[in-house]
Amino acid sequence: METLIIMLIGILVAVATYLILSRNIIRIILGTAVFSHAVHLLILTMGGLKQGNVPLLKEANAPYTDALPQALILTAIVISFAVTAFILVLAYRIYQDIGTDDLDELRGAKDE
Repeated sequence: METLIIMLIGILVAVATYLILSRNIIRIILGTAVFSHAVHLLILTMGGLKQGNVPLLKEANAPYTDALPQALILTAIVISFAVTAFILVLAYRIYQDIGTDDLDELRGAKDE
């Protein structure tokens, strides 16, 4: 199972890299969102995918799962959602003011 998730992480990183290297602002923002999801999966996989019970409800020597990676991932998902929403609003505002979302056109002339 971990091998499958590692391959999925690689695919997500490749897709995110492709999107980030484009000149469109929306694609760059989506690329960073996909990259953050790849990092979330990486943290979850590093925490270990093992079966077990909640540590507080069973005896002391029973196998249990660590809840810390899941709590960190949940916090990171909420923060990345808020940051992505804020950046999308900024990109929409840029598109309203300037009328384009191409980075080469946003740079302006060399004389400025």
